[in-house]
Amino acid sequence: MKGKNRAVLLIHCPDRPGILAAVTDFINQHRGNILYLDQYVNHEESTFFMRVEWDLTDFQIPREKVEDYFHTLLAIRFDMNFRLYFSDVKPRMAIFVSKMSHCIYDLLARYASGEWNVEIPLIISNHADMETVAERFRIDYHLFPITGENKAEQEAREIELLKKHKVTFCVLARYMQVLSTDFIRHYPDRIINIHHSFLPAFAGARPYHAAHARGVKIIGATSHYVTGDLDAGPIIEQDVARISHKDTIDELIKKGRDLEKIVLSRAVEKHIDRKILSYKNRTVVFQ
Repeated sequence: MKGKNRAVLLIHCPDRPGILAAVTDFINQHRGNILYLDQYVNHEESTFFMRVEWDLTDFQIPREKVEDYFHTLLAIRFDMNFRLYFSDVKPRMAIFVSKMSHCIYDLLARYASGEWNVEIPLIISNHADMETVAERFRIDYHLFPITGENKAEQEAREIELLKKHKVTFCVLARYMQVLSTDFIRHYPDRIINIHHSFLPAFAGARPYHAAHARGVKIIGATSHYVTGDLDAGPIIEQDVARISHKDTIDELIKKGRDLEKIVLSRAVEKHIDRKILSYKNRTVVFQ
């Protein structure tokens, strides 16, 4: 969501006639200039989804009152769930990483190039391996070694640190720890993870080895929001690559890691741009 003076609404509600007209009238009547609008109806569940973005330059409602006005005039009437965002309020992202560097390098390269409208105040890890990467990009690195005995205590310290830095969402860049339900509760639909698409067929620590042994022809990667159910949260982005019997295990790993970093970055970008709406363990991803 680029531009210094824009607002975005993400909406879902029971489907009924007049919703689209009411939302656009609300913006137009108060002299907002609509820049982007996308809507979708799930006919099986009779649910309406919408993303609308508009220019606030001549908008007559003060920005601090837009949410109240919309709630009073439209949300109550249509039984809407909605979120309002402003383009000049940058999301604040924390990266969690362990020992693998491919995903974090891709994220930080996009950040450093100004590709994303986001701030990254800190990196959290359970190992010291990626500290030099953080130093290279001048981002604070915080080490929290995790064991079975100290997991709850360390997560509590991590949450305290995230709150202190006003982090709005977290990205697990091959962070090899399972977050507790209590941790996830603090950031619902705001923790993004990446994993290989071999799950559940090739679960475990060596999925590429297992895939190679089976002679698979397609490998992939999946990025999703983290929930209390392991690797079962709402899917944001996926991609695949074809392979053949000629590919060695090392070549599978290389192709797989390329997919992982690309798919994770696509998911992060969609989250930053406020293009994802989660609903019943699924996502509506607006283009």
